[in-house]
Amino acid sequence: MSEKNYAAKVFDTVLSIPGMSEMVRIDLKISRKNVLLLSHFIEIGVLMEKDEGSLMGSISEEGLSDLKNLSQECLQKAGLIELNQKLLSFSQDSSS
Repeated sequence: MSEKNYAAKVFDTVLSIPGMSEMVRIDLKISRKNVLLLSHFIEIGVLMEKDEGSLMGSISEEGLSDLKNLSQECLQKAGLIELNQKLLSFSQDSSS
């Protein structure tokens, strides 16, 4: 078994532990720069191909949706929704 497949199976096992779906409250203070970076990394991760041997392959559609919502909530709280949209339009324009 490859290391990638092994890591995906371990990750899937950890995600299935009882109580992992329970909501937790996190008081987090991070810079706006890190909010933008976190949002970008989440977006890249969500767009990755769902290969069964990858960690992203073991995340459900609901889990991906939760991550997208978390990203949007962080951007909203940091007042960065409009800036993020403009930055995304730059990257979309350059890839066209």
